[in-house]
Amino acid sequence: MIILGIDPGLANTGYGVVRPAGSRLEVVAHGTVRTPAGMPTEERLLALHDGLASVIAGHAPGVAAIEAFFVHPVSTAAMGMAAARGALLVACAQAGVGVVEYTPNAIKQAVTGNGRAGKAQVRAMVVRLTGVVAGSDHAADAIAAAICHASGGPLQAAIARRESR
Repeated sequence: MIILGIDPGLANTGYGVVRPAGSRLEVVAHGTVRTPAGMPTEERLLALHDGLASVIAGHAPGVAAIEAFFVHPVSTAAMGMAAARGALLVACAQAGVGVVEYTPNAIKQAVTGNGRAGKAQVRAMVVRLTGVVAGSDHAADAIAAAICHASGGPLQAAIARRESR
């Protein structure tokens, strides 16, 4: 099954398309959908939606693994991330792709063994596990979300739900 990993953000949304290949994971595609800060919010959301819809149409994932919303210390950043997640979730729903949410800690735990790992550790483990050097932290985080799902989707989802309570 092809898994689409999503690292949501209003300015930068990372995506990673991963396919299990035997005991390995093959990264089929990865990248970042970027929106400029000066663009009106509604146009940024449309660009995120359309960008992800294009990835979905090109790769036909069976499921999407997205980073769950977390409380951000800057309220404007939290609002932007929440709006971006909405546009991305609609793109998945329109294509009939089911979505599973994972907390940032659950994703880091699945990929590095440490739920508090830093961005550099996540990037290094993505390279180690897949052989792919992602072009941005956002793409690496999206690939990590897909790896998280591939490494134990239902169990990881249950842990993520419990952590969010």
